[in-house]
Amino acid sequence: MKILLKNATILNYQSPYNSTNQDILISQGLISKIAENIEADKETEVYTFENLHVSCGWFDSGVSFGEPGFEERETLSNGLEVAARSGFTKILLNSNTDPIPDSKSIIGHLIKMSRGLTTTLYPIGALTVESKGNQMASLYDMISGGAIAFGDFKRPIQKANLLKIALQYCQSFEGMVISHPINNELAGKGVMHEGITSTRIGLKGIPSMAESVQIARDLEILKYSGGKLHIPNISTEAGLDLIRKAKKQGLKVSCSVGLPHLIFDDTKLESFDPNFKVFPPIRSKADQQALRSGLLEGTIDMISSMHEPMNIEFKKLEFENAAAGSLGLESCFGILNKVFPLDKVLSFLTRGVKCFSIPSPTIAIGATADLTLFNPEISYRYSVDDLKSTSKNSPYLGLELQGKVLGSFNNGILTLND
Repeated sequence: MKILLKNATILNYQSPYNSTNQDILISQGLISKIAENIEADKETEVYTFENLHVSCGWFDSGVSFGEPGFEERETLSNGLEVAARSGFTKILLNSNTDPIPDSKSIIGHLIKMSRGLTTTLYPIGALTVESKGNQMASLYDMISGGAIAFGDFKRPIQKANLLKIALQYCQSFEGMVISHPINNELAGKGVMHEGITSTRIGLKGIPSMAESVQIARDLEILKYSGGKLHIPNISTEAGLDLIRKAKKQGLKVSCSVGLPHLIFDDTKLESFDPNFKVFPPIRSKADQQALRSGLLEGTIDMISSMHEPMNIEFKKLEFENAAAGSLGLESCFGILNKVFPLDKVLSFLTRGVKCFSIPSPTIAIGATADLTLFNPEISYRYSVDDLKSTSKNSPYLGLELQGKVLGSFNNGILTLND
């Protein structure tokens, strides 16, 4: 089957066709022709969209679904369908399924379940057995089975020597260790950012140093041991400063920022809406501005939507008792495009693949077709009708968004929105 995309504005700075309007012909999953006017034959399906823009497929470095173990939140097939309709052709799956993905067989099962879909799933293996933080899991077996990196989801590596050994061991096969930036002892029973707002509304706070102390320790260990370290979803200016200095020293450290931390500040929690309860917590306005700057300058390598479907019975509770987690895939592009220039948004959503040694696609004749289709001009108010996820725990409902995803193409499969 051949697919022809008519009159597409190509946005890919590596492509010789960047910023030009072209027809794109895809045959057997490859871009076979790019030209200003391509005639279709009888075997070609032709697609025409108003104000069609095409970029390389987008990437999310930390997505949760549910299956296996929590299918009521989201099945793998529906979650990957949501990702494809949201423009994401590659996602890293967090290690918070049941059973915990701490063996080659479980990793292989996740990959097998995700085949035959537009979005490619790269599973993150648990760093420790059952993510309990005591004994290192069989990392080499998992990476040979398809794991992309190793980390215990939302759990810090409390044992410093375990982190050191993991970083040293992973160097033998170019493995990546993921360390979540939170010191549980300092965080205590906090449920939001510690500051003026938490004091005013009477909720227990998590101080910024609960993040920066952990990051400082991890970077010291990385400096000693070598290896590759990824710090997901940083939320504080202090943590960002530490990573900036580490990068200048030549350490192999990468980091991501979560979508909620770029869009909101802790004053949003004055409403006690549990949809704004995420982990790490939404921080101060100063932290938000610092994170935006760090992303623009390149210290922060990528954005994660922090997509985490959650059962309604775990969310419709008092703020203190509600589970942390929010949806993010469906709204990610429209929110970012409202805040940042379009070229920057596309960079944020594509450049992270390099940190995980995932091949970077390009839009050129002969290249594998890995594409996101979108119209950057459409403005609309985000509503429940826009949610394709099974769960509905989105903090972005009611916001004015700019830009709609039309669909995506990857693995020889085209997924389009209705």
